[in-house]
Amino acid sequence: MNLFESTYDVIVVGGGHAGSEAAAAAANLGAKTLLVTMSLQNIAQMSCNPAMGGIAKGQIVREIDALGGFSGIITDKTAIQFKMLNKSKGPAMWSPRAQSDRMRFAEEWRLQLEQTDNLDLFQDSVNGLLFDGERIAGIKTQLGLTIYGKTVIVTAGTFLNGKIHIGDKTFGGGRAGEGASTGITEDLVAKGFVAGRMKTGTPPRVDARSLDFSKMIEQPGDEIPSKFSYTDTESLAKQKSCYMAYTSVEVHDLLREGFHNSPMYTGRIKGIGPRYCPSIEDKIDRFATKDRHQIFVEPEGWNTTEIYVNGFSTSLPHEVQFKALRKIEGFEKVKFLRFGYAIEYDYFPPTQLQMTLETKQIENLFFAGQINGTTGYEEAAAQGLMAGINAALKIQSKEPFILKRDEAYIGVLIDDLVTKGTEEPYRMFTSRAEYRTLLRQDNADLRLTPRSYAIGLASKKRMDRVVEKQEKTDLFIAFLKETSVKPEDVNPILKEKNSALVKQSMKMFKIAARPQLDFNDIRKFPKVEEFIDTHGLDDEVIEQAEVHVKYSGYIAKERNSADKLQRLENIKIPVNFDYQKVKSISYEAREKLSKIKPSTISQASRISGVSPSDVSVLLVYMGR
Repeated sequence: MNLFESTYDVIVVGGGHAGSEAAAAAANLGAKTLLVTMSLQNIAQMSCNPAMGGIAKGQIVREIDALGGFSGIITDKTAIQFKMLNKSKGPAMWSPRAQSDRMRFAEEWRLQLEQTDNLDLFQDSVNGLLFDGERIAGIKTQLGLTIYGKTVIVTAGTFLNGKIHIGDKTFGGGRAGEGASTGITEDLVAKGFVAGRMKTGTPPRVDARSLDFSKMIEQPGDEIPSKFSYTDTESLAKQKSCYMAYTSVEVHDLLREGFHNSPMYTGRIKGIGPRYCPSIEDKIDRFATKDRHQIFVEPEGWNTTEIYVNGFSTSLPHEVQFKALRKIEGFEKVKFLRFGYAIEYDYFPPTQLQMTLETKQIENLFFAGQINGTTGYEEAAAQGLMAGINAALKIQSKEPFILKRDEAYIGVLIDDLVTKGTEEPYRMFTSRAEYRTLLRQDNADLRLTPRSYAIGLASKKRMDRVVEKQEKTDLFIAFLKETSVKPEDVNPILKEKNSALVKQSMKMFKIAARPQLDFNDIRKFPKVEEFIDTHGLDDEVIEQAEVHVKYSGYIAKERNSADKLQRLENIKIPVNFDYQKVKSISYEAREKLSKIKPSTISQASRISGVSPSDVSVLLVYMGR
């Protein structure tokens, strides 16, 4: 008996952040899509911290939103606090972050997917893949069902042969309370894929009623909160505070008592953990001279008493966790809802992928999320969105959708994974992007919505907003360039800001570029406020204009560098090019190029072990 009447265009395996974005994108592009997940109640579950965004991650969420994804919209609907990080630095570093209501976040995602046309949902565990030679054909489930699909996107998170560790106790699981997924890894390895193991962890969850917040440092949200989505979602009218506490020497000593039973130190954990989000035992071992570490006390929602103890990820025995946490100020009477644990899982080194996230070995099979060695909801959601887009475009015989490094952090993320690979959980940072002045959180819509609209994902309403924003920004910049201000009107403001006075009339643009002044000062200039009101310029437009005025030189320099690189990006390398015949290239470069199979000279130049002279030789072979 076949419960499914026809072959799906796209089957998405896994309902986490990657799977949810993948399913929504494919369905919204007109592909008949099926999302299969082990638990419909846990769609887009925030398995770790109840927050979206952060340094570079916030830029990714805004890019997802600009492309027509839903992570930003869902975050805005369920946020309990909003902060713009790094406001003291330049706009390239500004990063939005929101604390979320964890239960409402999952609920809103479920409701969003249920309202999406062309999308079916089904609860079952996928324990095998179907192949037709070197092409994917569908999936097999725990119930014994066979479901056929033209494309399959695997977004298995931490579930592939997942193993949970707490002290000397080990048991199978994809996360607390849910079983592991078996069969997929084995099918892929049999097809020639290389698999590895990674590790991540999560801290205890505790009861807010047992904490003394008066002993902690309050961390409120922004006084005027912003939001993630460029659509008409609402900003927060009220917010819930987080808090900060500190470990101590006594806490560290108690934690060390459990090291002999720690799966990290006894060798039971084989996978490599995240460098930039280490466990508390890893922190006190690596930074032995530090007397204390920050602990962020984060509420999990508006109405729940559950607290996420950020900074205290651990797999130490539960009795050690209990004793140590009770020695932190404010936690003296803490009650646990759940102990921290580590989890090991299978991943597949992402050099086995094309830039579309389709696998090189099996046609029409895509990977997205932690299966590719990344960590974080945002990185997973971005990959899911791109895999969903490209799977739909593939079955529609359309050109693939690939973002370059100068277009998006998402482009940097995927290029890093495919070109360089990763042997530890990959996390995005602003430092990974060489064009971060171009890739700001404020202009993601200007950069990406036109690209998404062209393939039919971003709506006309979104595109109209982008056109209006760009037109009004250009209008305001032109006004500042064309309008002069007299010394008597501007010097009082300049004096107050300790900026050099002017002796003659000067264009507003030149004065506005001074670092001592912000646009609240510029609005005091004659005619500025009137111009803003007359033309209906909102805060987004004013922010765009300010960034352009103050950073136009930096932006132009990065744009020029990106354009030079683009010339190499345009030089394609044939898919089956035989690097072994090019003897003037180093042996290491031939090996790396043969393995990764870069699609362009630019991508080849970013592969570790490929030298500038190797690139020069390739240019000759490509007729350049």
